[in-house]
Amino acid sequence: MDRMPRRARLGVIAALAIVGAWPVAAAAQPIRLGELNSYKVFPAFLEPYRKGMELAVAEINAAGGVLGRPLEIVSRDDNGNPGDAVRVAEELLSREKAVMLMGTFASNVGLAVADLAKQRKVLFLAAEPLTDKIVWENGNRYTFRLRASTYMQTAMLAPEAAKLGKKRWAIVYPNYEYGQSATAAFKKQMISLQTGGIEFVEQAVPLGKIDAGPVVQALLDAKPDAIFSSLFGADLARFVREGELRGLFKGRPVFNLLGGEPEYLDPLKDEAPVGWWVTGYPWYAIETPEHKRFRAAYQAKFNDYPRLGSVVGYSTVQAAAAAIRKAGSTDTEKLIAAMSGLAFESPFGKIGFRALDHQSTMGAYVGRTAVQNGKGVMVDWRYAEGGNFLPSDDTVKRMRPAD
Repeated sequence: MDRMPRRARLGVIAALAIVGAWPVAAAAQPIRLGELNSYKVFPAFLEPYRKGMELAVAEINAAGGVLGRPLEIVSRDDNGNPGDAVRVAEELLSREKAVMLMGTFASNVGLAVADLAKQRKVLFLAAEPLTDKIVWENGNRYTFRLRASTYMQTAMLAPEAAKLGKKRWAIVYPNYEYGQSATAAFKKQMISLQTGGIEFVEQAVPLGKIDAGPVVQALLDAKPDAIFSSLFGADLARFVREGELRGLFKGRPVFNLLGGEPEYLDPLKDEAPVGWWVTGYPWYAIETPEHKRFRAAYQAKFNDYPRLGSVVGYSTVQAAAAAIRKAGSTDTEKLIAAMSGLAFESPFGKIGFRALDHQSTMGAYVGRTAVQNGKGVMVDWRYAEGGNFLPSDDTVKRMRPAD
């Protein structure tokens, strides 16, 4: 135990501060990252995401920080509302002096913050919103996106769907930007891949408020040959249970974006669907060196297993830190230059941000669902490298406005 008198200790600290006042203060000044997300609205994904960020910050600061300064995340809840998101983003910039914005979950919220970033001329690292618009139709020089988009994840599933040669597809989706974007991408890709004609029957449901009985009955009445869904969370769970009860999935192939993510698969336990094609995250089976290291560190720190949100939160902070290191500065223009073509290490391996559209090459795991030992898992999975599932450069240039 330290027995130095309190006044003596304070005197030593004061003397040290006087000797190197300006260098010590400058070195200790944290780099503040302004983060906003819908923690109360989407806790299943965002609580693991928060833990992933915490792990990344702890590792970075233990290794000396960035540019000799510690990282600090100042976080706000955006309530899943674009108006609230813009308000708290302004607060992070003006009051908290954040050097960049990052985060967001819902696609409509991400688009609102991207527009603010363009107006305020500040870097925005969109972690989770999946809408294609954020890097294409509504893309701007200040916004970069980490996760594989709806187009990319749909492109990972569509070839398998097209192989089946099914003519009549039912599509069920949450009726907001993400679901609409996923539906448009699936229809466009299937039409281009499958010859001989194809038709679609759509069921849009309010986000978080699906009335599963009527939805399932409407799909049964439509007599589809196969089903494509972009439902997630509680909506997906209700859809699965009601669909199984009424026999909707019997003899019908089902494809579901995000359906293999543990955030949404685990709560179903032994009620998880069997044989669905999904994108997801089989954390228990990925044995690459970078993922094993991440999984072990996460489990040691939190006594829990990682979810996909954990990977996204961790990778978002690592990307921000890598950009600051490369820029050698927190100046926005230097950060933008650093982000264009930036490469950094993640639990999924090396990821890069394309200079063309500011989309990262982060991929997703693609496989089928099964039930093992009373819980839902992914089997027959593979990692789909994100950069392999993007449209041509010429197509992107036609979609994306000039910066």
